[in-house]
Amino acid sequence: MMEQRAYIGAMSTQLKGPVATEIEQRLRAALSPEQLAVIDDSAKHRGHAGHDPRGESHFTVEITAAAFSGQNRVQRHRLVNQALASLLKERVHALAIVARAPEEG
Repeated sequence: MMEQRAYIGAMSTQLKGPVATEIEQRLRAALSPEQLAVIDDSAKHRGHAGHDPRGESHFTVEITAAAFSGQNRVQRHRLVNQALASLLKERVHALAIVARAPEEG
């Protein structure tokens, strides 16, 4: 009788799509965040205007970075939008941004 063993090892499936990965890489390079979460909200928008059947069209970014210290909400959003400009123009339909300075928790 063959011995059965549980499979334990590194997962091979990519948890983030290429657009989410690109968003994360660009924000890390531009803003050196202490915390960063890129959340793909695309599935919530199926059938809505701007939904891309390829997926990865709607995102929420939660970011904490020292670059936001002393900046108001509009200035913070501009920094994020600048880092992602070409993606926002060509691939991302909607982006919700939650931007905090480290002292804000």
